[in-house]
Amino acid sequence: MSFQKIPTTVVTGFLGAGKTTLLRHLLTHAQGRRIAVIVNEFGELGIDGELLRACGIGCDENGDSNGQLFELANGCLCCTVQEEFAPVMEQLAARRDQIDHLVIETSGLALPKPLVQAFQWPSLRTTFTVDAVVTVVDAPAVAAGQFADNPVAVDTQRRADENLDHDAPLAELFEDQLATADLVVIHKTDGLDADTLARVESSVRAQTPEGVKLVRAQQGRVDIGLLLGMGRAVEDVIDQRPTHHDAEEDHDHDEFDSLSLTLEVADRQRLLDALAALVRRHEIYRVKGFVALPGVSMRLLVQGVGQRFDSQFDRPWRPGEPRASRLVFIGDHLDAAMLRRELQASLDAAATAA
Repeated sequence: MSFQKIPTTVVTGFLGAGKTTLLRHLLTHAQGRRIAVIVNEFGELGIDGELLRACGIGCDENGDSNGQLFELANGCLCCTVQEEFAPVMEQLAARRDQIDHLVIETSGLALPKPLVQAFQWPSLRTTFTVDAVVTVVDAPAVAAGQFADNPVAVDTQRRADENLDHDAPLAELFEDQLATADLVVIHKTDGLDADTLARVESSVRAQTPEGVKLVRAQQGRVDIGLLLGMGRAVEDVIDQRPTHHDAEEDHDHDEFDSLSLTLEVADRQRLLDALAALVRRHEIYRVKGFVALPGVSMRLLVQGVGQRFDSQFDRPWRPGEPRASRLVFIGDHLDAAMLRRELQASLDAAATAA
């Protein structure tokens, strides 16, 4: 029996740009497509994986190799393709008759080009083809001339890589993500006026290859017909897309700290205020997790990049499920005991003052 190659969409973009939101929308509106997902999760808790399992894509509760969701937890995909990535792809290849499309969500610091080049390997080329690279752009951040919501934090992450030496690493990484794109999603456009949006699109267009389509989106709502089925076979042309990092050796991000905390949380706004204060005092790049509020049957999802925090109730707590508040912190030189002590002290002080 012969099989067509599995089309693969690579979704890239900075931390907080909305890649997971886009992916959730895609899976919710899959229109019967059997979509396998690789999430480049960076943290002790599979927060993004949990979000995606909530979409009902046929994964088991553990998200292990028996499901369709694979979480890679040891750095960005372009750094681990010779370690975890290849075995996962082999497992997917063995199930090729069950998969209509593969989507890979990279980390916020991943360079897309090396990942796409991995699809040139003979072991992958016979089974997979890169349908397209989709780059998600944080429109408010670009409007502010920052590319990311917290450019200092992202730049610190880049500089933590001893193998890189750039005068403007954040700008270069942003340009590299655009230079490899087949589709650019101008995300979080709500709240921006027409003139600001036009300025954002002009800035993005100036760094995007000719012919690449730009689409505006809110809450990840992009037509699935635009996201899937482009048929670009990007692995065949990726070497013709120049980037700033073409001559660099492999890199790793082992110096990032990632830790999880379990807390007692009584009030939603107090938690968000305490987290914002904590970020101001420490090198925290991203916060994400689930919170159990007293007397509330719904689970609260909390996500933060830099000083910007969002929260929403995503689903009811399941019968027998431990109702615990757990948060993942990603940053530099993080001390779990100190963060827990400061955060709990802030929560307690706010409760006393109320």
